[in-house]
Amino acid sequence: MHCKLEYPATVSDYRDLARARLPRSLFDYIDGGASDEQTLVANTNDWAKIILRQRVLMNVDNVDTSSTLAGQQCRMPLALAPLGLAGMMARRGEVQAVRAANTAGIPFTLSTVGICPLAEVQAAASEPFWFQLYMIRDRERVKKLLQQAWQTGCRTLVFTIDLPFSGMRHRDTRNGLATSGGLGPSLRSSTLKAQQVLSRPAWAWQVVVRGGPLTFGSLSEAVPGARNPEAFKAWVDSQFDPTVTWSDIEWLRDLWQGKLLLKGILDVEDAQRAIRTGADGIIVSNHGGRQLDGVASTASRLPDIVAASGAHIEVLVDGGIRSGVDIFRALALGAKGVLIGRPWAWALAAEGQQGLEQLLARWQQELKLTMMLTGVTRISDIGPTQLDIIASQDAKK
Repeated sequence: MHCKLEYPATVSDYRDLARARLPRSLFDYIDGGASDEQTLVANTNDWAKIILRQRVLMNVDNVDTSSTLAGQQCRMPLALAPLGLAGMMARRGEVQAVRAANTAGIPFTLSTVGICPLAEVQAAASEPFWFQLYMIRDRERVKKLLQQAWQTGCRTLVFTIDLPFSGMRHRDTRNGLATSGGLGPSLRSSTLKAQQVLSRPAWAWQVVVRGGPLTFGSLSEAVPGARNPEAFKAWVDSQFDPTVTWSDIEWLRDLWQGKLLLKGILDVEDAQRAIRTGADGIIVSNHGGRQLDGVASTASRLPDIVAASGAHIEVLVDGGIRSGVDIFRALALGAKGVLIGRPWAWALAAEGQQGLEQLLARWQQELKLTMMLTGVTRISDIGPTQLDIIASQDAKK
């Protein structure tokens, strides 16, 4: 017999609660990765291979976890990554998430394919939030989205560059969310999805009934039948643009007046090209293992990219971050900060805004404790000297 989890403490706890509360297709959409999910697993596992150097009897009385990301003051160097369909994790999910981020003193990033539109998130936010963009074929739509984002106070644009087409995600196929050969939804897939929704009546009541209408936020005007998931997916698939090159980044740089972060860098040459195009920052990312399976984990690629970038650009990282200790590890490898996706989705699905606030507060405390036990009191003091290099080299043998 399984006991109800009354006091979730870790990301795994929130994940278990999210699995119990979300329809299977929606949980797997967030939880899963591309193909055999090798990169998804490596993202998490490789952070654990980074061994810290514990120090004692050092004055760590006044530890400060505050930092800046993209010029924005943060209570810790962490931002909530853009998450498509986050508004289906909980009732008006993006609204709850931006409030939790504001409480935690960290940036929230609204996805182009979120449920809640820019104006609704702006009305709920007490601090500026970031906006994420895909380069869709309709460039006029891109311009309009950027204008809307700027008008709502967004000054940091996260541009995702590793999605010329959606990755092969087998969990989605099994759950009837993805069809092969370009075919539309079948009676079988529609029935399966209906059964999954009916199996989670509390979620259906809170999200579908009380949280409706469920439209596709900032793209509602552009998508015919915007309340139909299949119509939305077909439109988005048709809008992914495999012809995008660095010249489009230059076009975007000229268009956007604020900070520009390029998300999806996993190669040193691409990082150097990002610097030349005038990006303010890059996010070392493999899309959470959701695009190309078999590529390197972000933890393994981060040091080389940091070394190649120098002081020319702000380097952030996502992928597999699961604790305050992992935040510290990323900073010790040279990142300026981290972004998280699945952890905030799981916490939101499990216990809404309150659950996400508790998770973020716990991570800040864990980061602070890690700093104390490695002998540093400021985020700027974290670096390779806090790593046990010998132990790390032994682990690679």
